[in-house]
Amino acid sequence: MPKPAATVEQHIRASFDGLTRTERQLANHITRHYPVAMLGSITALAKAAEVSTPTVVRLAQKLGYKGYPDFQAVVRSEVEERLISPIAKHDRWAEGAPDAHILNRFADTVVGNLQATLSQIDHAEFDAITRLMADPARKLFAVGGRITHAMADYFVTHMKVIRRDVTLISDVPGAWPPALIDMTAGDVLLAFDIRRYENSVLALVEMAAEQGVEVILMTDQWVSPAAEHARFRLSAHIEAPSAWDSTVALQVLVETLLAAVQGLTWDETQARMKRLEDLYARARFFRRSK
Repeated sequence: MPKPAATVEQHIRASFDGLTRTERQLANHITRHYPVAMLGSITALAKAAEVSTPTVVRLAQKLGYKGYPDFQAVVRSEVEERLISPIAKHDRWAEGAPDAHILNRFADTVVGNLQATLSQIDHAEFDAITRLMADPARKLFAVGGRITHAMADYFVTHMKVIRRDVTLISDVPGAWPPALIDMTAGDVLLAFDIRRYENSVLALVEMAAEQGVEVILMTDQWVSPAAEHARFRLSAHIEAPSAWDSTVALQVLVETLLAAVQGLTWDETQARMKRLEDLYARARFFRRSK
């Protein structure tokens, strides 16, 4: 069984140019509904993608697998990776941990995560995301899960300086339905969802998309189910030698988005920053250097 460094989805995307028309149709269906599309029978997959079962077999073999069962087994192992608990993650990396100091091991992993993340970002899609976020006619919302809420908060804190109409949706249960009332078609929702994926984020994303909201999902390399309802997706590599996943690569994407939007809106942003500094000075908010 082949063991590509990338996920199966990334493997499919990388092989896209060498596929036939019907194989591309199947590949598009799989990536749009990944990994759910791959969890059923070969007949169900072929019917959903509107191709023949031999096409499914040919795609699996062209990607280097013996057949559909072999292909599906790899996807199922990825799903198991998504749902792994913090204790299991710790036990797995600790068993074969090298002798190098944890600082070096962790830093090496984080650098590798960042390189892997940036190598798969489509620059045109990233630019399209920044243009959406910079559009003053669109309200901008952000939401995160139990861990990633802090990243949504960080994003909103800075984006409020850059532009107006930016809202952080609370992670308190039941807080997101009222937020939907203020969302209109064309508004933008930035949602964070990494393993173990949260039902509240999925529900919000699904309902927002139904209202015509442009959803941008920040997720991990295994991809949240909320991706099915997102217009754009930024996937970051997050695994680390710890009981918890690393959000460093996600943080780099967030800060780059902030810098990119700031660049597109600099005249307005500069005026807002000057006004904000005047308010901070009047309130004596910061300690002055002597």
